[in-house]
Amino acid sequence: MNIPISNLPRVVIIGGGFAGVKLVKTLANKNLQVVLIDKHNYHTFQPLLYQVSSSGLEPDSIAYPLRKIIKKHKTTFFRLAEVEEIYPENNTIKTSIGIIEFDYLIIATGTKTNFFGNDTIKAHSMPMKSVPQALDIRSLILQNFEKAAIANSKQEREAFLNFVIVGAGPTGVELAGAIAELKNNILPRDYKDLNPTDMHIHLLEGAERVLPPMSKFASQKAEQFLTDLGVNVHCNTHVKDYNGNLVKTNTDLEFQSETLIWAAGVTGAPVHGLKAEVLIEKSNRYKVNHFNQIEGYDTIFAVGDIALMATEAYPNGHPQVAQPAIQQGKLLGENLLRKIKNKPMKPFVYNDKGSMATIGRNKAVVDLKHFKFGGFFAWFVWMFIHLMSLVGFRNRVIVFFNWTYNYINFDKAARLIIRPFKK
Repeated sequence: MNIPISNLPRVVIIGGGFAGVKLVKTLANKNLQVVLIDKHNYHTFQPLLYQVSSSGLEPDSIAYPLRKIIKKHKTTFFRLAEVEEIYPENNTIKTSIGIIEFDYLIIATGTKTNFFGNDTIKAHSMPMKSVPQALDIRSLILQNFEKAAIANSKQEREAFLNFVIVGAGPTGVELAGAIAELKNNILPRDYKDLNPTDMHIHLLEGAERVLPPMSKFASQKAEQFLTDLGVNVHCNTHVKDYNGNLVKTNTDLEFQSETLIWAAGVTGAPVHGLKAEVLIEKSNRYKVNHFNQIEGYDTIFAVGDIALMATEAYPNGHPQVAQPAIQQGKLLGENLLRKIKNKPMKPFVYNDKGSMATIGRNKAVVDLKHFKFGGFFAWFVWMFIHLMSLVGFRNRVIVFFNWTYNYINFDKAARLIIRPFKK
């Protein structure tokens, strides 16, 4: 892998997500050799993926080069590779470009889409966990508009204009709202030969309300916003099958649709090699102690979505969102420095800063510890926090400019089929 030989302790980090990037920044220039490994050469700001898939932003607005993050870190290195196996007995890992030794290993591989064992749905639906997948969804939506414009029958046209989103968590709700804005603002202007009333957005949720992790206030407000935008919300509804054209549900509802977007859940993305008992089978997350050490290992850690730290407040682990990952990454970096100096490590305590979701223009919901609100002010708070959380000044400027342009012109400027998608 061509990593320089050094007398410094070597910390290998697998994954350049929120936890991995925070960890790298915390360990910058701290008398350690840090090696960051990821299968992509960029960090993805996943909360805004839905805006790439709905033509609101270009991918370079929410992706940031990992090498640019570490360019001033003299003893930090990046390697573009996939990690294939861990050999804990001799402190090495096998990657697609070679083998590397470590003194400390941190697994921050995050999650992948969970299809709950339904291979048919997996084969025909559209997941949205990465930039390429978001671009595929964008291309498919725009291609469907083009195909609907030349469809020979109303049934065929409606199949192209029916969009089914499975999962009404923050991702599903935000995407449904964004596609509804395409219907309300873009379709009437760009596709004059199409009737917007022929386009339908169906949001399916297995629980009894949308945004199940958030408060009932947020759920009710979000469903009201979605309904106002023209989204059809179906709660207590599970998808049983999808063959690429027909969606079948447990409530006997059926939809003719060329597009089913799967936002119904995630599962951990572990690496082979560690003892089977450290992996929670149901969630594919590593069992870690309060210092993020994987059970049974002194120098191997897991942070972020892949780590399950059971506490009294969170018996099933912390929420798989950005804040726990960022906070764990920061504390683990500090704890590694303490451990190397033979000082006691500090246990992790999650500071829940609240949760939020946006449903569209001037529409969002925010849950804080002692305060819950929705509407324009919540939308403004959501925009500000997401804007400031982006990695890189350039990305913040580009996103701010795009949001301002979109707000003034009721437009989405990224309506380009750069890479046509084929099922």
